[in-house]
Amino acid sequence: MAERYLPGGGPFSPRDFFERLPPLETPRLMLRRLTMRDAQDIFAYSRDPEVARHVLWSAHRTIFDTRAYLRFILRQYREREPSSYGIVLKATGRVIGTIGFMSYSQENSTVEVGYSLARSAWNQGYMTEALRAVLRLSFEDMRIHRVEAQHEVDNPASGAVMRKCGMVHEGTLRGRIYNKGRFSDVELYAMLRSDWEARRR
Repeated sequence: MAERYLPGGGPFSPRDFFERLPPLETPRLMLRRLTMRDAQDIFAYSRDPEVARHVLWSAHRTIFDTRAYLRFILRQYREREPSSYGIVLKATGRVIGTIGFMSYSQENSTVEVGYSLARSAWNQGYMTEALRAVLRLSFEDMRIHRVEAQHEVDNPASGAVMRKCGMVHEGTLRGRIYNKGRFSDVELYAMLRSDWEARRR
């Protein structure tokens, strides 16, 4: 089964999209808006230093860190800002990660996507499945021109996900981000809507 909108989806502006985040379904996953009820699931994996190692947030120390994160996400929804889906594993109904939009440029019709995943769900193709769904939504429904993603150079597994989804490596950005007390080089990937359409033909 290919990823698809659930009933109630339809054409809307990117800002409307950031507010609504209509649910997406893939063969094994449901992508949906996060709620405060997801706190325990998210804390279970976000407390893992290995999960937090290559993202821009620190490992959660207590459930209160997770609840603060969720309040931030809910505020982003209300204010129609780029934000994240919860990745729900259909087999269990549990949130196993997030994927979504880190930034949006209206002038350039460009978004940056980012993601994180519970360590127990690594190397099973879940993130590739989720990223394909978000790419489809970005190009076919939001009509975005360019989708970007980046990963630290010492996290090659993330780059493998991007390549599997057809994103193109565009170069290494030296000292691009400051994370966990150090400046890190990152690999930049991107896909244009014309690339997506060519792959679909």
